Amino acid sequence: MAKLWQKNYTLDSMMEHFTVRNDYINDEELVLSDLIGSAAHARGLERIGILSTEECKALLEGLEEIAKLRKENSFPITVSDEDCHTAIEGYLTEKVGEAGKKIHTGRSRNDQVQTALRVYMREALLKLSEATLEASSSLIKLAQKNKDVPMPGRTHMQIAMPSSVALWSLSFAEELLEETGMLLSLYDVMNQSPLGSAASYGVTLPLDRKFTSDLMGFAKVQNNVLYANNSRGKFEAFFLDHAEYIALTLSKLAQDLILFTLPEFGYFSLPRELCTGSSIMPQKKNPDGLELARSRTALIGSCSMRVKAIIKALPSGYNRDFQDTKEPLIEGYRTTEELVLIMTEMIDNLTVHPEALKKACVPELYATDRVMEKVLSGGNFRDSYKNVGLNLESVEAEDPVESLKKRTSIGTTGNLGLDNDLSWLSSLSLKVENEKGRLKDVYSALVPSISEVIL
Repeated sequence: MAKLWQKNYTLDSMMEHFTVRNDYINDEELVLSDLIGSAAHARGLERIGILSTEECKALLEGLEEIAKLRKENSFPITVSDEDCHTAIEGYLTEKVGEAGKKIHTGRSRNDQVQTALRVYMREALLKLSEATLEASSSLIKLAQKNKDVPMPGRTHMQIAMPSSVALWSLSFAEELLEETGMLLSLYDVMNQSPLGSAASYGVTLPLDRKFTSDLMGFAKVQNNVLYANNSRGKFEAFFLDHAEYIALTLSKLAQDLILFTLPEFGYFSLPRELCTGSSIMPQKKNPDGLELARSRTALIGSCSMRVKAIIKALPSGYNRDFQDTKEPLIEGYRTTEELVLIMTEMIDNLTVHPEALKKACVPELYATDRVMEKVLSGGNFRDSYKNVGLNLESVEAEDPVESLKKRTSIGTTGNLGLDNDLSWLSSLSLKVENEKGRLKDVYSALVPSISEVIL
């Protein structure tokens, strides 16, 4: 099919390559999302008399066929298509004739892309939330199994104060729960329909934007048509920023595990199946997955920066620059999801070595405890601190397990708040599950086959 913008001339081949680049490859990810928007738009055109009932039915059947082909990986997007939107319209025109030529009525490629991206990001937020909650769950289980296993706490990487495997593990679990909550708050922002905004200024057709928004399951219409366009890129940056926060948490976890699985520490170990080898040293079992977790975090952060660098100086209204925000969005999302999944597998297969951890609880770990004992006996903090500091050789080790129980403030080793974390996990999981179920029903009513694979 001719390009959606085709005129009475042939585009220079170098310019075609320059303007298309990888866009047609990226659009492989957006086919199913575009089908949702196209199905809703077809129904909207039927509602205002642009399409007959028969034409709309034929188009919806065509969109269902594409969904089935896509499930079988049999709906390729080629460079001559430019993007999935041309490929979809071309298929419909070939299958149903004149009705296929009508489906773009009232749409620009811009709001078609915007709508597909909004659907895509909405689903991506739910999938990433689900994966992150699974990682949190694994960390909570690790804490439950090792509730009374002591562990040296560190500041500046030096021995600091008594801690526990559970406290360490739950610190990451709670951080990921917080970040999942941020994802779901962002979901509420993303959950608005740009369809009908056209090329930033709407059209003269009486498009019922609320009708199509409701069909796609959006909470509301993105009201101002120019804002709908101006939010492109920024919404992608919102998404990637939130993804980066998750990656930053997992990067810190990865760094801890790299250190604590060293033979010199021996606190934890990973199975050999999750370690790679050396091309020259036959004894090596390297934590390459953990090292790459750190670098993938940088990659995700760069995706966010790429999007913001593209949009930072654009004038209002549509600009072709927006095309180049798709690739970092998709790359950043897929990389984050993969990072969360592999880190969850590492947590699930982590072996804890209690004896090594107890042995690491050396006398100096209890120096601050001795200060607190003197304070409780009536001494002032400053003199007590000085006295212990000048007599560190007299600080003795104590039972590390009993030491954990002495800390009873909220969130300390003797009062972890595991029940609260489990309740938090359950609440967020229920929200994700309910929203996924709702969208499956919405999609089923538009393009039935999509609901089986899109979420």
